[in-house]
Amino acid sequence: MASKSKQIKHILIPKHEKLSAKHKKELLEKYNVSLKQLPRISKKDPAIQHLRADEGDIVKITRESKTAGSAIFYRVVSNV
Repeated sequence: MASKSKQIKHILIPKHEKLSAKHKKELLEKYNVSLKQLPRISKKDPAIQHLRADEGDIVKITRESKTAGSAIFYRVVSNV
């Protein structure tokens, strides 16, 4: 589902994965949204530098929680 690259290991940084083109299309269709409707993440964000993400890519963020288990968030990479 995501690119295979070096993952940053730090207790305060949740897991970040870049979606493939196929999964990006499926996500947008599933939720009936466009890239402009997704929250943004800066291309310069240190948490995604290892992904080599380009503008318009979608990053899946998986946050672990002792009370909620895990939660998934999606962000579109932006130059801003």
